[in-house]
Amino acid sequence: MIRKILSVISVCALAVGLSLTAAVAAPPLVQLSGAIFTSDASGVPVNLNHYADKRDVYLNGGPGINAPADAAGLPPGVYAFQVTSPSGKTLLSNDPVGCRRVTIGDNGLFQDVLPSGGCGHVTGIDGEHGGITVQLYPYDDTPNPGGVYKVWLTPYDALDCNAAGNKHCFVPGDSKTDNYKVKATAIVEIDTRFHRNGDLVDGLAATWTDTLGASNVKYSEYAPSRLAFHEAHVEAVEEGTHKITVVDQAGCTIGRVLTPNGNWVKPNKGRVSVSVSVASYSSGADVTYFVDVYCIN
Repeated sequence: MIRKILSVISVCALAVGLSLTAAVAAPPLVQLSGAIFTSDASGVPVNLNHYADKRDVYLNGGPGINAPADAAGLPPGVYAFQVTSPSGKTLLSNDPVGCRRVTIGDNGLFQDVLPSGGCGHVTGIDGEHGGITVQLYPYDDTPNPGGVYKVWLTPYDALDCNAAGNKHCFVPGDSKTDNYKVKATAIVEIDTRFHRNGDLVDGLAATWTDTLGASNVKYSEYAPSRLAFHEAHVEAVEEGTHKITVVDQAGCTIGRVLTPNGNWVKPNKGRVSVSVSVASYSSGADVTYFVDVYCIN
């Protein structure tokens, strides 16, 4: 959720970091629409979010991969991004936050970077949607033994270094996150499948909330080149408790949901949230946690 905050930001500090005075939260709370994902410079998603080099990873955003044509993108405005360890404890981005700003246009896509002092990140062009992609580098190596990184995107005016649970001024409830791996061999993911009349259905949304409380939306898709077989993929997930939320939507009125541990859950007012406990894993692991949604129409 995005909290509207009032703050005084030192202009000089934008080139070297972030300086916020005491912030005052103001209602109403507004859901951050759209999705973020990583890709190569041309906007092409990479298989399983596994990359060979840190410099190959670009941030992209909009309605989401395989989203319906009428799906909302990110709200327009100025955003900040960061790269951290999966727990959020270690900040890996090693340039000031003023160098890590991007604008979202009225079309819900990345429009341009807002460098401060000439330190803006390298950009590419999304060949499919026409927005830009933003290189996440420079950042340090992750301390995670599985090679997992977490990227965050937050409205710039929602950064709050005093908020409870903030990670380097990024508040999970105000943020979109996505995970990826560099030079890693383990495959650990959460996949949501939508069943209707005996078929698997594509283009349906599942919202992932990570272990910190940040969220992102994924859509079911059939893309064998990325090992997506009619599933909404959450890839490179970290150890801990995640949540998958599905709601009634065009193409699926939820009848019941089968959780990864074999329990059946019925919807409450057209909504089901499933906790997914991801166990610790080692190099070479290949684990998928399935959430199966059965639609009645």
